[in-house]
Amino acid sequence: MKIKNLFLLWGGALAALLLGSCGPLRTPTVIKNAPVENYRYAYVTETQALTSSTGYSNGNGGGFMGLFSGGTNITTKTVNPGDVISGELAKYGFVILSELTPEQEAQTVIVNYGESGSRKRGIKEATEVTIQFISADSKQLICSCTAEGQGQTEADNIREAIRRALSALFAQ
Repeated sequence: MKIKNLFLLWGGALAALLLGSCGPLRTPTVIKNAPVENYRYAYVTETQALTSSTGYSNGNGGGFMGLFSGGTNITTKTVNPGDVISGELAKYGFVILSELTPEQEAQTVIVNYGESGSRKRGIKEATEVTIQFISADSKQLICSCTAEGQGQTEADNIREAIRRALSALFAQ
């Protein structure tokens, strides 16, 4: 009987841990002061690439009684948020500019990116990003969108958060 109770206790603890990390991500938020669809060009400010890894390495020896020793399962991913934003905006019909020019200023938005937070979700962590769209000629905030993302690595988190934020913005 004690073994059954111990099994139920461990099973319940494991279920709580797994279900605690399976809750939904927060709903993306959008602030829209003007329609971003009125603009044709986008200038995405420079961002730094991020490399992240996940996995394990048993190294030399280790394992259980010499079994499973020397195993490695490491996944390394790199993301440049500006590249992801540029790709997503191109899908929505924006022409991505490599530099700002006075001739196109009236039809151009400047796009800024920032990581605005993170939170633990069970055994994983979600990353929150905020993307701002600023008018190139008036320097006024047109809109902003914020969303969380969670994947296998931090790079996946950022990629998913950017896609969720922009999808929410263009769904309105």
